[in-house]
Amino acid sequence: MENDKFPFKNKEIIDFKPKRTLSIAPMLDWTDRHYRYMARQISRHTWLYTEMINAGAIVYGDPARFLLKDECENPVALQLGGSEPALLAQAAQKAAEYDYDEINLNCGCPSPRVQKGAFGACLMGEVDLVSGCLNAMQDAAPDCDITVKHRIGIDRQTEYQVVADFVGTLRDKTACRTYIVHARNAWLDGLSPKENRDIPPLKYDYVYRLKQEFPDLEIIINGGIKTNAEIAEHLRHVDGVMIGREAYHNPMIMRNWDNLFYGDMQPEIAYDELVQRLYAYAQTQLAANRGTILRHMARHYLGLMHGLHGAKVWRRMLSDADLLKDSRPELLLEAWAAVERGLQEESLS
Repeated sequence: MENDKFPFKNKEIIDFKPKRTLSIAPMLDWTDRHYRYMARQISRHTWLYTEMINAGAIVYGDPARFLLKDECENPVALQLGGSEPALLAQAAQKAAEYDYDEINLNCGCPSPRVQKGAFGACLMGEVDLVSGCLNAMQDAAPDCDITVKHRIGIDRQTEYQVVADFVGTLRDKTACRTYIVHARNAWLDGLSPKENRDIPPLKYDYVYRLKQEFPDLEIIINGGIKTNAEIAEHLRHVDGVMIGREAYHNPMIMRNWDNLFYGDMQPEIAYDELVQRLYAYAQTQLAANRGTILRHMARHYLGLMHGLHGAKVWRRMLSDADLLKDSRPELLLEAWAAVERGLQEESLS
């Protein structure tokens, strides 16, 4: 498969130093702590992001519910949604107590629910407010990196200067030095959040130009990136690459990232070892009695066998309501045994 091929000529190792060389995008309902634990077993170096969490939910709700994570997850970032500097500062302070390495402000989500709360992508039209938010977060959590994730524009804005002015203003008014750029516009009217991930055209050249214009900033590109070869090409122009849906639906794409992009020559994790780790993790989570059930974890594992002969039976077993109802962690081992049988049959055919 293309994702497993080394993307560089002559197998040279290119030294990409920035710590966010590769990262997994914050994805609502997907990048929760159970997904992040799995991802960390596959890659030791890739930066992980939480799903977007409303700052008010952390401040006025139960912080542990939203901020709890496994100590193995670091480096890990919390993404916050909000537009009130004081509230974001309180949320950032609580996040720092949970040992997050980075706190990221969402200025890219186009959903109507987020717009109603006056945050997300619509903040790109309020750059002074964004600078106030970032400064308040930095003051409240001085030991965390405060970063921003944004689009290249909103609605039908097509000029490069829109995103250049946004980034330039924040560079001058804040201590923020890391900008994660989804290389599409966010259309706030007329498109659903799903359509906003596909329909506005990708303009990678705009992100490349940002790095050229602001060489002192860490510029990370996001949007529509699916293969190691694409990652390698982007890294010739920017500091880092953020992968979204591909890393969720095909998580083993991360399996050789440490080797290819970080120069870490430790062996890639074997499928059977990964399943054993997930089984042990499930046992611990279920025994903790925090309301977690096996389905909460197994739903993130459906794509793990992508490309293998037994992938279909793995998905079927881990999404079967009858098999999941008793929350038996042994189901993971049984599903893997079925995959192994399929692989043996394939080798004999």
